[in-house]
Amino acid sequence: MPTSMPTPSPSADENAARYFLALGAAAADLWSDLPQELQQVLFERAVLLGHQSERDESLREQLAKFLHDHHERTLVRRAPFAPPARKRPL
Repeated sequence: MPTSMPTPSPSADENAARYFLALGAAAADLWSDLPQELQQVLFERAVLLGHQSERDESLREQLAKFLHDHHERTLVRRAPFAPPARKRPL
């Protein structure tokens, strides 16, 4: 009878990466509700932490575009889909 191998537990680095991902997703999800001052602080910290090299200046523009495209106040709202109304018989 084959014995199943125990699933290795995640390393501390894997857990930290998961936690950072969850916290980042939560911040992005709540972005519209955050005070503007906190948005600016988070944005600048994200740019600082996300830079991979001195030539990585495009990150600032990419983050700004991402937030603009997903921010509740700047997102172009589409009307929710509504099925066509049924015509009533006369």
